[in-house]
Amino acid sequence: MSPVVVVQRERAHKMKHSVRIRQHAFATDEPPGNGGEDLGATPHEIHDAALGSCKALTVLWFAQRRQMPLQDIRVTVERDDSEERQGIYRLRVVLELDGPGLTEAQRQQLLAVAEKCPLHKLMTQVKTEIRTELEPRQAAG
Repeated sequence: MSPVVVVQRERAHKMKHSVRIRQHAFATDEPPGNGGEDLGATPHEIHDAALGSCKALTVLWFAQRRQMPLQDIRVTVERDDSEERQGIYRLRVVLELDGPGLTEAQRQQLLAVAEKCPLHKLMTQVKTEIRTELEPRQAAG
């Protein structure tokens, strides 16, 4: 299996958890309306941020390899989860791509590349199987 993600409750708070991935850490929580304290991003926000980050990194990787004059990337992800319970989760992604001499043809090529980022494919073309298990209890002693 791939890198391990560890999510651990921070008991001093209502719902806050720390997330550790390799040497990186960040907080996840819920807003007060959902019982949390808004001390971190929600799981849905992290999901959406992963898509935006993947698109930004993929576009930058491609532009650098093609020596395109791309300097700035801003990705905005907007969520419409009003029909999530019916099986429809809509994300609108807007790319802002800037650089001196970046042509409209290059911008269109980078848009096409963003559509092929690994997480976009994962979220739209791959069947994800999840198995959730309980860790065996440690023997008292």
